[in-house]
Amino acid sequence: MSAVKPREVFIQGITLQGRQFRPSDWSERLAGAMSCFRPGGAKGPGAHIGYSPYCVPRVINGIKCVIVNEALRDLEPMAWDFVMNFARDNQLQVVDACLLPGTDRSAE
Repeated sequence: MSAVKPREVFIQGITLQGRQFRPSDWSERLAGAMSCFRPGGAKGPGAHIGYSPYCVPRVINGIKCVIVNEALRDLEPMAWDFVMNFARDNQLQVVDACLLPGTDRSAE
């Protein structure tokens, strides 16, 4: 029996109307606000210099995104709600991540 891995969602810096979301550093700001939600908490190793592994900014195909791991919901439901409400309130596109057959994320 294989363990079910938490899913991830991509919050894309494109509005539902197809416009680029501003400010240009929104993804870094959002991920920075979530940086204390990590294994070990706000005082864990590297907490003061890095992003949470549950909420990381990325550029995918030239689009700024924040990748949010569903494990954040289990760790702190209010943090999950904050991130998802941010996307909804700003009318950002949110898509489920999917793995292609034959890819193994555990190697990352």
